[in-house]
Amino acid sequence: MNRIELTAQVVERGALRYTPAGLPALDLRLSHASELAHAGSNRQVALEIHATAIGDEVKKLERLPVGSTALFQGFLAKQRNGRGVMLHIQGFVPDPTPPH
Repeated sequence: MNRIELTAQVVERGALRYTPAGLPALDLRLSHASELAHAGSNRQVALEIHATAIGDEVKKLERLPVGSTALFQGFLAKQRNGRGVMLHIQGFVPDPTPPH
């Protein structure tokens, strides 16, 4: 199964574009940092990943400001250029962390 949930901050948003089928598409760059338990100790994890959304999610993502954090759901696939992976966003929940 290829299913990802990632809490991340939007650090860059591309311009709205359209697929050859006429669907709206939006490219993002997301940043994640956390501490996780791994092999009996805590590990600092940080990453940036390219992400894309197509269709209905695009309108909602356009309203999510750069710098915002959200819980993104989707799947991983190769980037269009064949180098690295891209998160294909199928849904998201803005500001998933409770206030301190």
